[in-house]
Amino acid sequence: MLEALLLDEKINNLNIGDRIRILRSNQKRTLQEIADASELSRSMISKIENNKTVPSVAALVKIAQALGTTISSLLEHNGFLNAIITTRHKAEENVTATDKGYSIYPYASEYHEKKMQPFLFVAKKGEVKPHEVSHEGEEFIYIIRGQMKMQVGEAEYLLKTGDSLYFNSLQKHGIMPVSEEVMYLDIFV
Repeated sequence: MLEALLLDEKINNLNIGDRIRILRSNQKRTLQEIADASELSRSMISKIENNKTVPSVAALVKIAQALGTTISSLLEHNGFLNAIITTRHKAEENVTATDKGYSIYPYASEYHEKKMQPFLFVAKKGEVKPHEVSHEGEEFIYIIRGQMKMQVGEAEYLLKTGDSLYFNSLQKHGIMPVSEEVMYLDIFV
């Protein structure tokens, strides 16, 4: 029991890559096993674990499933809390760039075992690499400012400030900014 508490404390003070490596090691699984289970390359898992790249949200979902945990568990920093407040300035100033050309901020990362994961995304025209992802769950997107095209399955949507979109995320989906910058809330369930 004490060993588990010490492990939890150790994991709480680490970043995403370190947490993934510790969870994988504790399960006595290889990089290749997690790569195969998450449909990512061994090289990509290694880069993530060594904090050389920040994984996309879709990659985090797949890694979390492969490790038998949740995306929020990989992102959480502290134990159990009843409510988390995030100021607009904290969210906008702490976005993290991904290798797909957009930046993300995970809201309420301190909230333990949440059932949904809200993210703030910021994407700039000309920086987002065209890509499509699919993963289990559902998503809700709300455009805070700017415009973007959202591909979901065979359909393409033009989303403007104040627009929202709800969809099954098993469908391949991807975004492309239309305005110079688009900021949007994306909630994964």
